[in-house]
Amino acid sequence: MREAAIIGYTQSAQRRNAGAANESELIMPVVREVMQSVGVTQKDIDFTCSGSCDYFQGAAFAFVEGLNAVATAPPIRESHVEMDAAWALYECLLKIWSGEADLCLVYGFSKSSPGELRSVLTLQLDPYYHVPLWPDAVSLAALQARAMLDAGSTTEREMAEVVVRSRRAALANPKAQLSGETSVESLLAAPGFVSPLRRHDCAPITDGASAMLVASAETARRLCARPAWIRGIDHRMETGMLGARDLTRSPSARYAAARAGVSAGAVDVAELHAPFSHQEIILRRELGLPSDTCVNPSGGALAGNVMMAAGLDRFGHVATRIMQGEAGRGVAHATSGACLQQNLVAVLEA
Repeated sequence: MREAAIIGYTQSAQRRNAGAANESELIMPVVREVMQSVGVTQKDIDFTCSGSCDYFQGAAFAFVEGLNAVATAPPIRESHVEMDAAWALYECLLKIWSGEADLCLVYGFSKSSPGELRSVLTLQLDPYYHVPLWPDAVSLAALQARAMLDAGSTTEREMAEVVVRSRRAALANPKAQLSGETSVESLLAAPGFVSPLRRHDCAPITDGASAMLVASAETARRLCARPAWIRGIDHRMETGMLGARDLTRSPSARYAAARAGVSAGAVDVAELHAPFSHQEIILRRELGLPSDTCVNPSGGALAGNVMMAAGLDRFGHVATRIMQGEAGRGVAHATSGACLQQNLVAVLEA
């Protein structure tokens, strides 16, 4: 199987509300920037794949609007996943591995500020048993957090410590939406939101876009001085029936990490897609990361969470550190669905 590597990545500023900017206006700058950083044009792209969700725009095939940000005439080879763009990256890898493409463009975007995101995400649930009850995403995460607290697998202080680290790390990320110095005590003094979660335990509503270039071995070496090679990647999922799961654990994340080869070497940096503070605690344990591992140096999803791009951002931030010589081996993780239902884990190396 052919080797593949990430050779370019960029993201837009993560904002609570992008105002009048439409999807194309969010996507176009990051697509242009990532191509310019590598020195290629749309004519050099063999395959394009995007990740988005029609429900955010409230119109069928709304992802087509995003295609206005790339040159589609003459016709291009293009696809789309109704998931986080991390899964669009996976589709591009399949094209490279099978020999159908040498250079792929991946992008993800979302403008979720106009609606109520936590309610829209209910549509990810089982349509017969769960959706009619309409439990929102924050309430389901709160059930998971309560299960962890009752089981003694975490504490509210540990959850607050995750937020403190996220905000502090985000100070070094100019694209982050939330950053700053805070204390565990001040966070614990904050009022409740959806018990036991406080607002800072939940990823913020974020508008934005991200783009990435993935290439085969020959193309990567030609275009990039230090590619971030994807040495292992695996996707696993839990049952959609929440009552049949132990919400304090994530076996799918653990198995995906094992299949991707996370434990085969030292991990310099890890970016974990944890939209809620307690989920980072679960993922650290399931991936077997040592306590001193540098986790979410970008601030993670708690510092900015563009739906359908936040998972791709985790891959992008690890790849960037490798390409810049700041890390030799890293782990990237993306999730989708309620309570860490689906997990994609990859190992990237210099």
